[in-house]
Amino acid sequence: MFLDKFKALVPRYLDAEWTPGEGYSRSELSELLSDSELPDRTKLPLILEELYLALGQCEEILEAYHFIFDPDELVTEEGYLLFLEDEDERWVWGVDTADLKVPDPLIYRRNNDKHEWTPEGATVSEFLFDLLEFSFEED
Repeated sequence: MFLDKFKALVPRYLDAEWTPGEGYSRSELSELLSDSELPDRTKLPLILEELYLALGQCEEILEAYHFIFDPDELVTEEGYLLFLEDEDERWVWGVDTADLKVPDPLIYRRNNDKHEWTPEGATVSEFLFDLLEFSFEED
């Protein structure tokens, strides 16, 4: 659903061809998820699974002003699967764990000082593609 869109980000932002080494294989992703602090049998939303399959090892994109967690760093806190943080660690973004079966769920932002969650009014894909466009426009 999103795999090709993620792969297309490499030539768009890095002026290079996408290669399989940019992402993880399904078995690598599965192994990394088993090393995470996620509860057993936690299934990622399709959008995050395909992000890791396409770009999981592409630090130039996943760490551009914001940090998308490596699969083995994923955690759930306060009822949310956390996967993204700003470079100053003031904000973290996640998905409500009740929505993990939704292919492209809504994204929420937490103020790390107040531990208050607010909806971003967008799906994970909408948010990520907008965030990356904004991040690479500043370069």
